Amino acid sequence: MNDSDFNKLAQATLDAITDAIDACELDCDVERKGDGVLDVTLENGSRIIINGHTAAQEIWVAAKSGGYHFHHDGSNWFNTRDGTELFASLSICLSEQSGRQVDLELR
Repeated sequence: MNDSDFNKLAQATLDAITDAIDACELDCDVERKGDGVLDVTLENGSRIIINGHTAAQEIWVAAKSGGYHFHHDGSNWFNTRDGTELFASLSICLSEQSGRQVDLELR
């Protein structure tokens, strides 16, 4: 995939993440910072940063539990280490950091 196609896919994915977080009614602020960066700040002040990394053609997630890289297989984003799907991983990170069960769903 070329950089332009990756950037479109990454932007659409960040939009879908924003929509999923809004739909779960989690008390947090989701802010776009520049091109390709989502900054999720939870009520307790902890943050999760999600961004598209064009050079690697991956979505990167920085959370309290660590840093994660997700590669697109043509249909979905999967963790390059353990194969976990992006929305499932974000659900875990948001649950751990917010102290409540969060189940993000792709819409």
